[in-house]
Amino acid sequence: MLLLHTSDWHIGRALYGRRRYRETGRFLDWLADWIEEHLVDVLLVAGDIFDTSTPGNRAQSLYYRFLCRVAASACRHVVVISGNHDSPSLLAAPRELLRELRIHVITAPAPDPADQVLLLDDAEGRPELVVCAVPYLRDRDIRRSAPGESMAEKQARLLEGIRAHYRAVCAHGIRLRNELDIPLVAMGHLFAAGGQVVDGDGVRELAVGGLDRVETDIFPPEIDYLALGHLHQAQRVGGADNRRYSGAPLAMGFAEAGREKSVLAVRFTGRRPAVQKVPVPCFRPLYRISGDLETILSGLAELVQQGEGGLVEVIYTGDAVVAGLGDQVFAAVDGTDLEVLSIRNTRAVARAMARMHSGEALEEMDEEEVFRRLLEDRGVPERQRGDLENCFREILLTLHEQDRDA
Repeated sequence: MLLLHTSDWHIGRALYGRRRYRETGRFLDWLADWIEEHLVDVLLVAGDIFDTSTPGNRAQSLYYRFLCRVAASACRHVVVISGNHDSPSLLAAPRELLRELRIHVITAPAPDPADQVLLLDDAEGRPELVVCAVPYLRDRDIRRSAPGESMAEKQARLLEGIRAHYRAVCAHGIRLRNELDIPLVAMGHLFAAGGQVVDGDGVRELAVGGLDRVETDIFPPEIDYLALGHLHQAQRVGGADNRRYSGAPLAMGFAEAGREKSVLAVRFTGRRPAVQKVPVPCFRPLYRISGDLETILSGLAELVQQGEGGLVEVIYTGDAVVAGLGDQVFAAVDGTDLEVLSIRNTRAVARAMARMHSGEALEEMDEEEVFRRLLEDRGVPERQRGDLENCFREILLTLHEQDRDA
């Protein structure tokens, strides 16, 4: 029996305002090809299908087109759980229809924990696999508030709620596994203690209700394979080979430029899993070029000569004041398949911060104050600042609203 474990597709994600439908579509086509070519029996998708709780038509089209293609392949079952970016109600809306295609979607805790345990059959209709499918657990799903409780008490209640929920769901799965002597797989979407992240890899440091990490002892040892989502770097959980984060299949930001991405193939022999990392092709590379002007322009020229194209972030770290930095950068890639999405001038930021009064700290300043300092440093005329500050406030409001929705 061959399983494929993936997560964190983040369909519809924007990188500096650019929606990455092109790369996501190519990944999903590649994934469907791999499933067909290698005769995958079960596909596990461990949350964060979409990047926002209100995905657009194009994002949803990519998702459902992929599901239809997999349903028509030799893959017998697809199991999808929701992540913290997903809307449970949106994912669950076509659940009954998808079930007819042997696509199982779990988006919220059920009153009966047994309803989150799937018994999947083989080609002859015999039970072959038990899956405990636990979606992202929201505070309101598992914790009852008590009057006058402190934040520490709320966090303790939440942790116990998560632990109790996994215990109840897995207890039913373990009973089935023992009766039938078939493998037991558990799925979840959370931040397990000890998990590794990279600055800028797109993982939100969102605690589940204020809780930063969930200890790995919430997962019973009887689980034969644990398929987790939420962390974007592929990694083992607690060093165990059969407990894994698959990681995001696409680089989430320029901090991940050049990093290998993967999905995980899990081959069961009896109840013993053998896990193999399957590298995902890089469909459109990300490049980060930093340095003085000469270094930046030579780096861009080298990329142009390679002729591969890609998305670029430029970080100017030189000491000299450069007039028309953006114009020179864009001229260097004009007419190529390279797309510069961001130009950051750390010297301008440093100068603005140098004007802070004694005793001030950056973390004590809000975004608007930092923006005003930058306008002043760049010499923007006073008559233009009002409109720019209003536009900046609108951007901040939009970003904060998206964070609350997700």
